[in-house]
Amino acid sequence: MLPMTAAKDSSRALFPGSFDPVTLGHVDLITRAQVLFGEVTVLVAAEASKEPLFSVDERVELLRTTLAHLTGITISATRGLLVDAAREADAQVVVRGLRGGADLDYETQMAHTNRSLLPALDTVFLLAAPEVSFISSTLVRQIASLGGDVSALVPPAVAAALVQRYSN
Repeated sequence: MLPMTAAKDSSRALFPGSFDPVTLGHVDLITRAQVLFGEVTVLVAAEASKEPLFSVDERVELLRTTLAHLTGITISATRGLLVDAAREADAQVVVRGLRGGADLDYETQMAHTNRSLLPALDTVFLLAAPEVSFISSTLVRQIASLGGDVSALVPPAVAAALVQRYSN
């Protein structure tokens, strides 16, 4: 059996997402990725095909506020390909969260595509913690848009931003 070395000694991870808005599920996964890899770049993707609730700058700021207690976390944004952002961040690993089987199908396709574009880039899947596995940004936006309380689903700064956004 070959000896194992700690991943955080040799790998820098990239955790991409739209984070519109960031949820407690995202925070759980980012925190766990930081423990595994030491250095994690959280990458806010500006998706041209979606109409976001929060601008890229607002999402970056909400992430900075939410993750301020963690070390080894860098937050940036991109409008380009994930593989280009991985090269720029010197990341060898993409970390993606899975809530269930439907996520696995989509994420597997993306992982294979990214690997075909950048063969040195691996994807690691983390299962969402059971207590946050049902949370999605889409669900949070729907509840907040109808005046529901999302404070159990998102960090405090995000809950406040949602109240402010939907009260206008």
